[in-house]
Amino acid sequence: MFGSSPAGPGEFELIDQYFRQSGVTGAESEQGRILLGIGDDCAVVEVAAGRQLLMSIDTLVEGTHFLAGTEPDVLGWRSLAVNISDLAAMGADPWCFTLALTLPRTDPLWLQEFAGGLFRLATRFGMHLIGGDTTRGPLSLTLQVQGTVTGAPLTRSGAKPGDLVLVSGTLGDAAAALRFLDLPREAYSSSQQFLRRRYEYPEPRVAIGQKLRGLATAAIDVSDGLLADLGHICQRSGVGAWIDPARLPLSRAIQAELPPDDALHCALEGGDDYELCFTLPPDKLRHVQSWLEERLVTVVGEITPEPGLWLRDEAGQLQATSGRGYRHFE
Repeated sequence: MFGSSPAGPGEFELIDQYFRQSGVTGAESEQGRILLGIGDDCAVVEVAAGRQLLMSIDTLVEGTHFLAGTEPDVLGWRSLAVNISDLAAMGADPWCFTLALTLPRTDPLWLQEFAGGLFRLATRFGMHLIGGDTTRGPLSLTLQVQGTVTGAPLTRSGAKPGDLVLVSGTLGDAAAALRFLDLPREAYSSSQQFLRRRYEYPEPRVAIGQKLRGLATAAIDVSDGLLADLGHICQRSGVGAWIDPARLPLSRAIQAELPPDDALHCALEGGDDYELCFTLPPDKLRHVQSWLEERLVTVVGEITPEPGLWLRDEAGQLQATSGRGYRHFE
């Protein structure tokens, strides 16, 4: 997020060109059957009748995903949180994880604080570290998480025309916080402190994802920006969507710190919120009524039969948008 690279294939094009094997989904062996491979928040393997194992892996690299000198407690929490968020997006029950840690040098105090942040979040979700690897080199954190689902997991591919588009929490806070990371902490306003905490300590929406199983038609976590991630749902589902910017849930902090247009840009295209974006048939809306009243989730748009992404203006007219968020290698 902080670095830049020469123009070339984006991360998704790179995966499609070099690493997507044919015949993976549906492949069976004595160990189980692969139900879903590359292309969603987690891979899904059926390990017993009606019981699926979900797996996801993410890497955080110093200078790209976090600034040099970021507190180790923050890195411990955040590195696990972004992975648990993938499990949440598929309605999974978190189970265990592995850690590959690359360090420029060993520092006992750094390691103690990193482990503190890591295990504080792991304990909350009853997760256990079961293995990994430690090597020397530029600071890099790679975690793979495993979770389980009984029945069908949520995926990106089930959205239908007429479904409502909803998001959890508030959007744009993490992207807004990037504007203040170079300021000394003692100079922060209360709003800036709130925004920075939202960036450093994301809260995986596990409970929401679990309750959406059997209700939502599609779901994804907002890691690259709402428009970009909703675009993934649309692409996998073969549909389009419109968003009403006036409905986007914005925190008081982002409204206090940024002009309206900047706050809107962060909410639509900023990443790292790790909220959930999901689609729901209108007749299922009553099942999340208490969430709507508590502003835990918000209806922000609708799925359309025509492919593409649109923003709905005050007159109700739809304006096409590219929906681009953060992309590696671009």
